[in-house]
Amino acid sequence: MIENRIFNFSAGPAVLPEDVLLQVRDNLLNYKNCGLGMMEMSHRGKEFTEIIQDTEATLRKLLSISDDYAVIFTTGGATNQFSMVAMNLLGGATGNYINTGVWSKKAIAEAKKFGEVHVAASSEGDSFSSIPTNIDLSNNAAYLHFTSNNTIFGTQFSAEPQAGSTPLICDASSDFLHKPLDVSKYGLIYAGAQKNLGPSGVTLVVIRKDLLERIPENLPIMMDYRTYVDGESLYNTPPTLPIYVVGEVLKWIDAQGGLVEMEKRNRNKAAVLYQAIDAGDFYRGTAQKGSRSVMNVTFRLASENLESLFLEKAKAAGFSGLKGHRSVGGIRASVYNAFPSQGVDALVEFMKEFESSNG
Repeated sequence: MIENRIFNFSAGPAVLPEDVLLQVRDNLLNYKNCGLGMMEMSHRGKEFTEIIQDTEATLRKLLSISDDYAVIFTTGGATNQFSMVAMNLLGGATGNYINTGVWSKKAIAEAKKFGEVHVAASSEGDSFSSIPTNIDLSNNAAYLHFTSNNTIFGTQFSAEPQAGSTPLICDASSDFLHKPLDVSKYGLIYAGAQKNLGPSGVTLVVIRKDLLERIPENLPIMMDYRTYVDGESLYNTPPTLPIYVVGEVLKWIDAQGGLVEMEKRNRNKAAVLYQAIDAGDFYRGTAQKGSRSVMNVTFRLASENLESLFLEKAKAAGFSGLKGHRSVGGIRASVYNAFPSQGVDALVEFMKEFESSNG
């Protein structure tokens, strides 16, 4: 155990498994006794070649990813993927998007720079407190893009939207690997690592190989998915340390029992929090019950002054990262894969005590 650890509810960069942190600490100085620290080795050397190959292999194992899909490691986060998806895959057709909050709106705005965009569904009318169910695909749809989990508003898709034969594209940055996933339903999945996979600096992309045939010529070389696929994510120097840490997190997930176990733990943690929120009227959940996220639990108190006091007392009690996004305020508890259930139990006890003192 690492001493003096607080409970980190940050939405990202977020908590990492302690076992992984300890392993990384040791290998920062001397990776497997090879005489080099993890940050010092060449990305084309034997050691890192094994690391990136093992990381991909573990991801493929966890998700049963077939050879019909390529796994690549990019940079620039999900924000860069907003551009890359449209640049690579619109192909003169119409990009269809489901608008469920800030990040999907950013993806829509970026796609409009490169072609036609159709908003196939939106929950903006109810302040993004729910997940829309009626999808209206346009004619000549290039793809249907959705954000699986919305960190700011605390909503989450419980199942994939129905797109028929239209390729489904998912920004899974904040809930990737929180439960089993049927990759065969998707054309492309991307996820920034810094919430559920590892540190910031690397983005995982899983792309169906037949979609590579759509990519137009003469794209900027680092904005072309083929550059990463053909170069095995090594065309230029990749973020070696973040890729290594992601690999260790994937091994940790596998050792814990895989994605079935992750889903069980995550649902249990979220259920404990939502039960505490719903127990009375002192706390009020912001997401509609059928659309609630198991990753980011958002709620409000009666006033902003009371919320400020809650955050002040919570920090003093050893809870970090509970302040809601600056655009909406409130309280947000992010309980990703690595977040311990003990932290949820401790927060619930704090919530009860705070209500008793201030209700």
